[in-house]
Amino acid sequence: MSFDFEKLEVYKKSKIFNKEVALFLDHTKITRNKRDQLERAAFSIMLNIAEGSGRFTKPDKRNFYIIARGSAFECVAIFDYLKDQNTIDEKGFNKFYSSLEEISKMLFSLIKVLK
Repeated sequence: MSFDFEKLEVYKKSKIFNKEVALFLDHTKITRNKRDQLERAAFSIMLNIAEGSGRFTKPDKRNFYIIARGSAFECVAIFDYLKDQNTIDEKGFNKFYSSLEEISKMLFSLIKVLK
């Protein structure tokens, strides 16, 4: 048995992204509130994709994918701030930025289909 969201490529990518964020946080010293915010935003992407896939109506599914995309944007803003604070270097920032850009585009495609 499997759940629909497990088959979604965007879910798989958000799961990998979460693992990368966890590794980054394990090796980075940042304040607890910034750490918690990044963890929650990253986790929110994955969880909202899963929850949205379980909804029955297009508007319900779409709403959860919109929330997931918003959380991806939130992660970009956090990493941008961390880059400005010299907490993450340009190479690390670009890696996360690229992952989030890809996830955001995939979510946008799902959102467009559900209009």
